[in-house]
Amino acid sequence: MYKITANVEGMACGMCEAHINDAVRNAFKVKKVTSSHTKKQTVIISENEISEQELKDVITKAGYDAMSVTSEPYEKKGLFHK
Repeated sequence: MYKITANVEGMACGMCEAHINDAVRNAFKVKKVTSSHTKKQTVIISENEISEQELKDVITKAGYDAMSVTSEPYEKKGLFHK
């Protein structure tokens, strides 16, 4: 699994967050996506890697600016994690 973090400019409220989340869900098969206009970022958990350019294109089409994208391996942590 992968954790992809995109720094996004232009989000001003919760509706902006929802707009980006919907655009990402419609474009890619993801496990989880959350956005924060206060942190100016979108975090995606996905089983497959997502191309940085494709993600930037989706965010741009939604009307926002993706400044940078980072990807790192993600391991679920929790009570029952081995």
